[in-house]
Amino acid sequence: MTWDEYATAWSKLHGGFDPREASAVVRGWVLSAYRIGSFLGRKRISPLSVTIAGVVLCLAVPLAALGGSVGLAAGALLVLLAAMADGLDGAVAVVTGRVSRAGFVLDSVADRVGELGWLAAFWVAGAPGPLVVAAGAASWLHEYVRARAVAGGMAEIGAVTVGERPTRVSVAFTGLVFGALGVPMTVFAAAWLLLQSIGFAQLIFAVRRALR
Repeated sequence: MTWDEYATAWSKLHGGFDPREASAVVRGWVLSAYRIGSFLGRKRISPLSVTIAGVVLCLAVPLAALGGSVGLAAGALLVLLAAMADGLDGAVAVVTGRVSRAGFVLDSVADRVGELGWLAAFWVAGAPGPLVVAAGAASWLHEYVRARAVAGGMAEIGAVTVGERPTRVSVAFTGLVFGALGVPMTVFAAAWLLLQSIGFAQLIFAVRRALR
């Protein structure tokens, strides 16, 4: 599959958003996923294998956090690797012609389970349990509303909010890095909750506008 063919297929799976017309950062990320996904596809590595690897990496983050400052730094690296896997399973599916609705659902479930792993690491590192639970619930609510809106007839993603998956990756990575330097993890659990709450409000506004 050529880059143009991949970009066209990717666009259809992402609400018509064309990576060839995106910013240099986004275009570079999607292009990198295409190249690595093509390599993995040639090695006959399945999309499901990549998804499972990403979940395992996420669930290893709270275990790493038990190791103190060094463990938190290692956890930050695991978050980055898991985020890469999250992008690559879809790339492998596209380049190998194995895109499926079941794979889409499994990928979404894997994302939510992985985020639980990151938040569990926050808790292990000292963030209050109720705050961590609230942050996780806000993330799940954000994704649930979007899924129900699409089921209800919203044709596109509705709005790109400040609470999207890349934001969660960034907060998890930044929190673990600064946590290793001694910054209280409560700060980052609170930031996660705040951003998800704002994103939820943005999404609700977009859904009401789309489904009038």
